Order: sequence, then C-alpha cells, then structure tokens
Amino acid sequence: MTSHNQVKKVLSVLEDLYPSAGLELHYSSGFQLLVAVILSAQCTDQRVNAVTVSLFQKYKTPQDFVNAHLSDLEKDIKSTGFYRKKAQTLQACCRKLLQDHGGKIPKTIEELAGLPGVGRKTAAMVLGNAFGLHQGLAVDTHVKRVMNCLQISQQNNPDKIEKELMNWVPQGQWTFFSNAVILFGRNICQAQKPRCPECPFRTWCPYRDKTR
Repeated sequence: MTSHNQVKKVLSVLEDLYPSAGLELHYSSGFQLLVAVILSAQCTDQRVNAVTVSLFQKYKTPQDFVNAHLSDLEKDIKSTGFYRKKAQTLQACCRKLLQDHGGKIPKTIEELAGLPGVGRKTAAMVLGNAFGLHQGLAVDTHVKRVMNCLQISQQNNPDKIEKELMNWVPQGQWTFFSNAVILFGRNICQAQKPRCPECPFRTWCPYRDKTR
C-alpha cells in the first residue's frame, strides 16, 4: 500500500472516529488561540484551559500583554511551566503583532509564522481552526509519531512530514486531518502505552502489540 493510499484510508477512518475533530484548547478569537497554543508548549491543554479562564479576562488585547509587568504575566501563567520564557515570548509576539500588523492576526502562514514564538505548526493551527484558512498542516509530536508508526512518512523533521502530507491530504481537510491525528495520538496511539488492541490500523501497523 502506497503512502498516498494509506493516508486516504487513515482519513476515512478518522472521519468516522472524530467527525467534528477540533482542538481541545478553549478560545473565542484567533488571538486567544494564538496565546493558548504558545502556552501549550510542554503543557497539557487542560492546564492551559484552566489558566486562560482568568488570563483572557485580564489580558484582552495584544496591547494588554505588552503593557503588563513581566513579573505579573509570569505569575499569571506560572502553572503552564517554563513561564519566564513563555511570558517573554508572549510579549515579544504581541509587540511584533502591534508593530507589523496593527494588532490583528495576519492571514498568511508566512506572516504568522514570522512572529516570535510562532512556527508553521502554530500558524497552521491558528489559521485553520480560528479562520478556516487551510494553508498548512500542523505537525506536532503526535502527528509525527503516528505518521512514523504507520510508516506513512519516514521523515523526522516536522516540516518535511508536512510537505509530504500536503501532497496526499486534500487541502480542504488539512486542518481536520491534523486535529484528528492529534486526538488519535492522545487517545489511542499514545507514546508511552499505546492502546494497540483498540487501534483500527493494527492489521498493518508494524508496531502493533508492542510497547515503544
């Protein structure tokens, strides 16, 4: 089975498993999603959601983040981990957003990925989920692991995996595919204890019934 045909099969199964696959992060605007994704680095979505409940009440705009005392912002996001670096990144990102884009989220993946702390993965995630703009595939650790496990891609570089998937997944489904594979990676093809008996791809996955 070619990688293209494998992707078609995976996509069909994921449509049944997660017909309305979305992000588990809570947000009400593209800017809020951008902040939430930055905070989600090495942190669970559940923890980020717990923090952003009050964070988004206190900081409503990019200017609010820029105006904040760094120590206060650090305190507000401390439980997400690596809070000093994240606070600096948020302020740098918001400052650039104000200077170059008038505080508005740019609608191209190149411009968005050019902001401090924002790469192609984050940019694709924000544009696809907040604006319905499918300009890239978000390849996080879950997507990379699943694509490698199913031998759809032999690449280790997320950008190279993304380029391959962009040739095989219809563009209108790029965001759905990313979201659904992330959910699959969290719920079934888990890094530490994969639930192989529940995997719909176990008949052709070379890692079935093994612990990675």
